[in-house]
Amino acid sequence: MQLETPPTEKRYEKPSGERRGLTIVHTGDGKGKSTAAFGLALRAHGRGKAVKIFQFMKVPSARFGEHRMFEQIGLPIEGLGDGFSWKSQDLEHSAQLARDGWEKARSAILSGDYFMVVLDEITYPLIYGWLPLDGVLETLRQRPQDVHVVLTGRRCPTEIMELADTVTEMKLIKHAFQAGIPAQRGIED
Repeated sequence: MQLETPPTEKRYEKPSGERRGLTIVHTGDGKGKSTAAFGLALRAHGRGKAVKIFQFMKVPSARFGEHRMFEQIGLPIEGLGDGFSWKSQDLEHSAQLARDGWEKARSAILSGDYFMVVLDEITYPLIYGWLPLDGVLETLRQRPQDVHVVLTGRRCPTEIMELADTVTEMKLIKHAFQAGIPAQRGIED
């Protein structure tokens, strides 16, 4: 490790543009995409802002740790899917759930009722061809000016990343699963 001298002066000038809703993408093969999006949602909710989270791959009855906590604090989260695609008994049904879920998410975004809308794991229905990319791009472009949209998932389409204001790629360096350690409740649920 190389030590650094702490900065004694601000390293940037305050931007002069106007505040507006952002499109934020968390993608890549590393852990933390949903966690980062949930952190933003918690930050906004903590400031009294209206937030809605849509999870495209989770079932509506999911009771993972985030669901339990968000329920306790009154932050709405909705599962739209039927789980991992490899567990699906009917991929056309999975695709239809994604399309139906997208209509809910699209309505929430365009309504202007929310400060932030999180589209967790939306990249999967996009790259599987279950959702039309053009419709998602159009919604992101047409959303009310003050609505923030956060999208997560691996292999985010380039067109969305080009449109986005902020894109973070989570890079996998090392993962416990590769060492034979299974997923653990409270860490990966």
